[in-house]
Amino acid sequence: MKLVVMTKSTFFVEEDKILTALFDEGMERLHLYKPQSLPIYTERLLSLIPDHYYKQISIHENFYLNREYGLGGIHLDNQQEEVPQGIKGRVSRTCEDLSLLKEMKKNANYVFLRRVFDEPNNNEKKATFTQQQLEEAADKGWIDKKVYALGGVTTDNIKAAKKLGFGGVVICSDLWNKFDVHNETDYKTLLTHFKKIRNIAD
Repeated sequence: MKLVVMTKSTFFVEEDKILTALFDEGMERLHLYKPQSLPIYTERLLSLIPDHYYKQISIHENFYLNREYGLGGIHLDNQQEEVPQGIKGRVSRTCEDLSLLKEMKKNANYVFLRRVFDEPNNNEKKATFTQQQLEEAADKGWIDKKVYALGGVTTDNIKAAKKLGFGGVVICSDLWNKFDVHNETDYKTLLTHFKKIRNIAD
């Protein structure tokens, strides 16, 4: 099962060090997600990450950076958005509708299915689908190795995602909650948690 790490939506001081350490620990794919941020901040973050990891990074927004930095692809968060011309590398998309999965997979290397699980400690981010709906989608072949579970993914439900037939999971809050960006500089706990996630996903 593939394991994707998505960045926090905001920048923070230790971020380049942590991302580099995660790559050093075997992170295969990073999604650089900084919605509505100025491109200069994304460029600064990229400049602080060793360039031999660039091919493992997919970028959301500011797609020209994919070419300028030789990144590994782009991600389209809007279901209706068309793939821009001249894009090289992987193209991935976010989907919120099970019935659209089959069509969206045709034009993407992989697709994130959003809000598969409840987000822990966040009542506003509940799962969109029931277990029965997910099982039916899996039976129809809509959920397969090209579909990755996004939303509420934790060490407690990765195996459930694997059982449903998801080809990968997207980790965000479950990882970043292990590091207090305002008060901590030691990110060993975060790295230990990443190794735990990776072992479960393997």
